[in-house]
Amino acid sequence: MEQIIPAGAERVWEAISSPGNLELCHPFCASNPVQVWPGPDSKDEVHYLSGWVYQREFRQWIEGVGYDLSIGRHGGGKSSVSWRIRSIDPRHSALRITVCPGGLQHIPVVIRWVPHLLRLRPLMRSYLESVVKGFEWYITRHEPVPRNAFGTHPWFSA
Repeated sequence: MEQIIPAGAERVWEAISSPGNLELCHPFCASNPVQVWPGPDSKDEVHYLSGWVYQREFRQWIEGVGYDLSIGRHGGGKSSVSWRIRSIDPRHSALRITVCPGGLQHIPVVIRWVPHLLRLRPLMRSYLESVVKGFEWYITRHEPVPRNAFGTHPWFSA
């Protein structure tokens, strides 16, 4: 999911690379405690409004460009997530979040495409759309995004 943001790439990087940034920018995040920050060994948690707690472990940190991480519940399956910033011009950039879900990996490939296409993909798209819009909100308005600002989500809302 990609969102064009009317701000330079430096400002978008500042928002996505700040410790605890999800508390300000993520519409389904109740809290975002940080264990280690910044860099490729960063670790934090996402406490969702629904009560779910996911741990994020950063694997790659590309200064000014983005990062790659794995996310999932403690002791559960992990998904891979890539965050990237693309400069369009000095006053516009694009923020892209890409997820490779890990939750269905135990199901044979031929079978897992059905739940992926019918349920997982539409819900993940809706979720990512809300997240990138939340970052745009924070970056352009300089105020925290309200909880569930772009609608509720069955996995992550209260």
